[in-house]
Amino acid sequence: MATDIYKDTVYLPLEDVESEHCASIVEKGLAQVKGLASYRVELNNHRAAIVPKDSEAVVSSVKTIKDLGYGVSTLTKTFPVLGMTCASCASSAESMAKYEQGVVNASVNFATGNLTVEYLPNITDHLKIQKAVQAGGYDLLIEDESTQQKTLEAIHAEKFRKLKIKTRWAVILSLPVVVIGMFFMDMPYANPIMWLFSTPVVLWLGKDFFVNAWKQAKHRSANMDTLVALSTGIAYIFSVFNMLFAEFWHQRGLHAHVYFEAASVVIAFILLGKLLEEKAKGNTSSANKKLMGLQPKTVMVIQSDGTERQVAIEAVNTGDIILVKPGEKIAVDGVVISGNSYVDESMLSGEPVPVLKMGNEQVFAGTINQKGSFQFKATKVGRETMLAQIIKMVQDAQGSKAPVQKLVDRIAAVFVPIVIGIAILTFLLWFTLGGENHLVQGLMAAVTVLVIACPCALGLATPTAIMVGVGKGAEQGILIKDAKSLELAKKVNTVVLDKTGTITEGKPVVTDLYWKNDEDSLKGILLSLEKQSEHPLAEAVVGYFKDVKATPVSFIESITGKGVKGSDGIETYSVGNRRLLDENGITIPTDLMEHGTQWENQSKTVIWFANSHTALAVIAIADRIKETSVRAIKEMQAMGIELYMLTGDNEATARAIAAETGLQHYKAEVLPEHKADFVKELQQRGQVVAMVGDGINDSTALATADVSIAM
Repeated sequence: MATDIYKDTVYLPLEDVESEHCASIVEKGLAQVKGLASYRVELNNHRAAIVPKDSEAVVSSVKTIKDLGYGVSTLTKTFPVLGMTCASCASSAESMAKYEQGVVNASVNFATGNLTVEYLPNITDHLKIQKAVQAGGYDLLIEDESTQQKTLEAIHAEKFRKLKIKTRWAVILSLPVVVIGMFFMDMPYANPIMWLFSTPVVLWLGKDFFVNAWKQAKHRSANMDTLVALSTGIAYIFSVFNMLFAEFWHQRGLHAHVYFEAASVVIAFILLGKLLEEKAKGNTSSANKKLMGLQPKTVMVIQSDGTERQVAIEAVNTGDIILVKPGEKIAVDGVVISGNSYVDESMLSGEPVPVLKMGNEQVFAGTINQKGSFQFKATKVGRETMLAQIIKMVQDAQGSKAPVQKLVDRIAAVFVPIVIGIAILTFLLWFTLGGENHLVQGLMAAVTVLVIACPCALGLATPTAIMVGVGKGAEQGILIKDAKSLELAKKVNTVVLDKTGTITEGKPVVTDLYWKNDEDSLKGILLSLEKQSEHPLAEAVVGYFKDVKATPVSFIESITGKGVKGSDGIETYSVGNRRLLDENGITIPTDLMEHGTQWENQSKTVIWFANSHTALAVIAIADRIKETSVRAIKEMQAMGIELYMLTGDNEATARAIAAETGLQHYKAEVLPEHKADFVKELQQRGQVVAMVGDGINDSTALATADVSIAM
């Protein structure tokens, strides 16, 4: 709804408007915007000056300029909203934020509890937006990002603890009221006993509903708390009156009904619903917590005098030299300047084999160093790192609203006023047409409307359905996060599969092994060499020969990126890649070469075991396809579901996996952020997309998809 909040000229800072021609295009666009009293582009000041009649004109002006291919300098920030209790609260808080002068767009997601607001920094700021939201009875948590998460977790933990206590007592106190109301209404002092048990439920455990409803009323607004407070409050007061003045009704030929059980049970179930809701909210940030946990708290910085100093990650600056020891997580993005090591980048690429990092090669925050040690220069810190960008993309995806959610928000905004209106209309109709005792009949009918319209579905039916569905899923090893996922799952017609850890097992294993001869006497030597190797693929060979006894071998040399050499005192042996054999003049027999070439064509990693003059064995290592993958893919294809495989691996490997599993569509060498883009492309075609992945590198795509399935 448009609001008349702009009285003077509003200046829109322009980007990429560099010529009179550009200015003319912008002015022509603004001429089409409704609600502008005047407009002009001030090229020298790089801004557009508009005089809007209402807020809609400002929003339309910004959108028009952006649609023309130019930019408007706005800031977009996300703040947690405090004090929301229902979807209509989110709608109310969103409206209050949009009403603030200078706000271009605002969106409140009740599930995440966040307000995402785009605003013109030359007109307003976060403190003014906070004040606008506070005017609606809510608040924004404005803190530094480093402390905001901890504060939010503390708030949610305390809220959950209090809700748990209230729910427990509400259920305990409501049970006797329900039993008496259903089976023992004729017992002596039934009404006073029910009043005794229901009073603490309504006035103590349900106090927040009345407090929040009063806050809404003061701001001429209403939400679900208003409905709960009205229905339970009127039912309780009406019941107390009927209990104390039963004769008033008897004289008019009516029975003095009491609604103590309705008031207490409704509050108990609403509290239960809120408890389950709060628990679900606590789980929505689990992906972000995992991502944030990938960064170490402190790092070792090499100072200008060569000494080492441990500093907090927040204190790291661009240009700092950082030492990374074996097994440590890399704190920020940078470039290796000395040393070398294998780095596990599976959180970014999803691929299980660590990557060798040498001089001038990039390393990224959140990846894990293996056995070596190196120094690197920080190039991106804080919000600029690749990990921070992934976290931001996940948060944006979680905070975005689906079209159906926007429809629900609109319904929620008018639901409470409509129910109150129906209750008033019911009373007036009974009062006008009810004949004798019309006042009493009208009052009772109005109370009944409020009681039955109270959101019991949210308080009882939905949580119960979620509990049963989640319980059944858990029995089958499927953990279902919310009801929305269940609702959308039946509509899925496209499934996007990550390769590593989803279709495949997620770790390299020996798939093939061919010996030239005399394999038994050489297995122990091969095992000993691989045990001394730092290469990540060596672990696959060690695992393959776990039942073999290692033959003592003296360690000679580990050659980074090629392999390892050793001796049993008689002969020198080596294990590694083809380059290691070629550089040492080792010949490869024809039959071994044929096997090696065949396996390389299948996109497997091939390593060679040799003595000082000839190759003795060839080994193929790959990330093996799960036994269940082929069957699952065939079953989904039979259901008419379109399947796509995305992988960060190369084209040859992707093609081989697709051929083996029967997949018709695949994309190779896909970066994490591009996985999410591909999901969006499918959605824009009208597809309902499920994303199946296992790694944190899939987080953004999982959050973007209609249904997310994490293995």
